[in-house]
Order: sequence, then structure tokens, then C-alpha cells
Amino acid sequence: MTADLEKTGPADAPPPGNDEPEAIKAIPVRHYGRWVSAVVVLALLGLLINAFAGANVNYHAIPDYLFNSNVLSGLGKTVLISVLSMALGLVLGVVLAVMRLSKNPVTSSVAWVYIWFFRGTPVYVQLLVWFNLALIFPEINLGFIYRDYMSSFMTPFMAALLGLGLNEAAYMSEIVRGGIQSVDEGQTEAAHALGMSQGRTLRRIVLPQAMRVIVPPTGNEFINMLKTSSLAAGAAQYLELLRSTSDIGQTTGATVEMLFLAAVWYLILTSVFSVGQYYLERYYARGALRSLPLTPFQKIKANLAGFGGRTKGGATA
Repeated sequence: MTADLEKTGPADAPPPGNDEPEAIKAIPVRHYGRWVSAVVVLALLGLLINAFAGANVNYHAIPDYLFNSNVLSGLGKTVLISVLSMALGLVLGVVLAVMRLSKNPVTSSVAWVYIWFFRGTPVYVQLLVWFNLALIFPEINLGFIYRDYMSSFMTPFMAALLGLGLNEAAYMSEIVRGGIQSVDEGQTEAAHALGMSQGRTLRRIVLPQAMRVIVPPTGNEFINMLKTSSLAAGAAQYLELLRSTSDIGQTTGATVEMLFLAAVWYLILTSVFSVGQYYLERYYARGALRSLPLTPFQKIKANLAGFGGRTKGGATA
């Protein structure tokens, strides 16, 4: 037995000098295309900046009128008409979406015709129609609303609200309908088996789950509404941000500068509401994701903590 072990031992032992594997020499791939594209993009960006720097533009007028009272008044009206129009579009959009999904052929057909009409015609044309409605209806009499003159009711604000809100409802109805249809039918069947009514099932079961699908495009629609509200200046004579800055530009002669000023405020508004949209999406993502994405502040905190840990580890080593 001992002799057999002595014979097999040396043969099974690893050869001398090969205890550790040879280190792999990794050669990184050189991406010359990335460098070339980066140089081209930077060159084009430099040419663009140089062109605007040498243009005949008084850039000092932009900060001078940034907080002008007329500009701030127009800014407030832009936010107001955007929020109210979006609220009207959202409420009416939910109603239209439910009508589209209804088994009643009358309600579903009416909702389809509404969506077909308001999505098929430009919003600018709709604003013009609402603003000039007094030409075909000199007075308004709906029982609970009566005006001798339509012009006293159809103010620039009302024309902008109806034009933007009713148009937005057509788009929101399709977004809401898609969100409702994304919820598994088994959820509705289970709710009905428990004795819940159709309306309560929609409010308590379907819509809360559909929100994670509805919120992202709704946020995009609201940001688009902020920019679309500028059409109310020309169609409905509504004194929003673009109209206010344009009036200042015509008075002072700084037409282009005031357009740049309006663009700055639109960028600020869209940036602020984009942050709000991010947190709203994160809120409704609960239960759909195993771990919620980090907020911008949490990302900064995590990066700082990781950088501090690496620095401390490097110093200790």
C-alpha cells in the first residue's frame, strides 16, 4: 500500500515552476472614431458660439428685463393657463377614455368622433375659432349661462382655456385609455368577484395601477402645454409670456433679445416641471420596481460618500 502511494504521488504532483497562472495582458481597444467625432462636435459648437458672440445682439438686455413686471405678469399667465388647461384636459380625457372603453355604442362613438376632430385639426385653428365665435353666435343662452353678447363671455382667457383644454383632452384620453388597458383584466375580474361595482373598481383598482403608465406621457404633455400656450398670444390675444416679451421688444427695439428672454423663461419652466415629473414618476413606480431609482440628491450623496470612502481607503493603504 505504501509502495503504491509512493509511485502515484510524484506523478500526480504539479510540475515545478507552474504554481501561479500567467497574468493576462489586456490591451484596450482604441476607438479612434470617438475622438474624431468629439473633435468635430466641439469644432461645430465653437463655430456656433463664435457666430452668436459676433452677432449684432445686445445680450445685456436679457438680464435687464428678466424680472420686468410685464414679463413676470406674462409668465404667471402662462403658468396659469397651462395648469388650468391641463386640468381640464385631464378630467375630460379620463371621461372620454371611459366612454371609449364603454360597451355602449353611442358613448364610444361620440368619444371617438371628439378625439378624431380635435386631434385632426390644428390647435391654432381651434383657438381662432373660439376667439371669433361671436361672429356666428352673437349671444349665448345655455339656460344657466346667458350673455347678450358672446364677446363678454368669450374673453381672451376663456378662448385660450377652451382652445387648449379641449384639444388636450383628445390626447389625454388616448393616454388614459392606454394606461387602463395596460392593467391586467384579472384585476377587474377579481374586483367584480368581490362585489365591487364598475365605478369603484375603476377608481380603487384600475386607475391606481394605470398611473405608472399614465404619468410619464402626461408630464410630457404638460411640458408641451407650456410651450403650446404661446399660440394663444396670436390667436386669442392672450397676454402670456411670449406676447409680453414681444410687446417689450417692439417698444424698445430689442426684438430678438426679448425672444431670447422668452426662451430663457420657457427653459426655466420646463426644467422645474421636469424635476416634478421625475418625483411623480418615482412615487407611482412603488410596487412596480424592486428598488426605486435614486433621486438627484441621493445620487450626489452616494457619490460623495463613495469618493470619501475611496479617499480614506487610499490614505490608509
